[in-house]
Amino acid sequence: MNNSITKNKTTFTTQNLVLMALFAAVLCVSAYISIPLPNGSHITALNFVVTLIGLVFAIEQSFFISLVWLLLGAVGVPVFIGGQGGIGYLLGQYGGYSFAFVIIAIVLPIVCKRTYSRIYFTIAAIVSAVFVDLFGTLWIMIIGGINFKAAFIAGFVPFIALDTVKAIVAAFIAPSFRKILNNAID
Repeated sequence: MNNSITKNKTTFTTQNLVLMALFAAVLCVSAYISIPLPNGSHITALNFVVTLIGLVFAIEQSFFISLVWLLLGAVGVPVFIGGQGGIGYLLGQYGGYSFAFVIIAIVLPIVCKRTYSRIYFTIAAIVSAVFVDLFGTLWIMIIGGINFKAAFIAGFVPFIALDTVKAIVAAFIAPSFRKILNNAID
């Protein structure tokens, strides 16, 4: 099974645009599915949804979905963690995670374009979770002007365990989503 949900050479058919819009909406809503932490950060479903999108959609589609989400948030629509939006959020302490999500939406379809392999997809998903958390940690360090250890404790440690679980679940359900989406456009 290929990574694209399309069966023809046109990436942006009407059906695909509708599916991409649906997943962009799911990505927006996933920021609201969160568990607040005492340090002011949140554990959300964003990682899970971005990973699933990257594993299911072709690169152009995955990038488009994440870009729509990012641009909606940049113009002030409250689609970021905690119902936040705007450039201030993106340039603030936790904005690095948002940029990392877009990077993952580009890289995962490239890495996982081959036929589904549970081990390969799971490893790719876990590496993507580690990347997001490390990128966010480095962003916190730079924006917050704190040392790496403090940023690591604030930006990596609270998230990595659950992010790893979310990545594994996304990798395991990706083939089912591919099948459902391929059937939806037939």
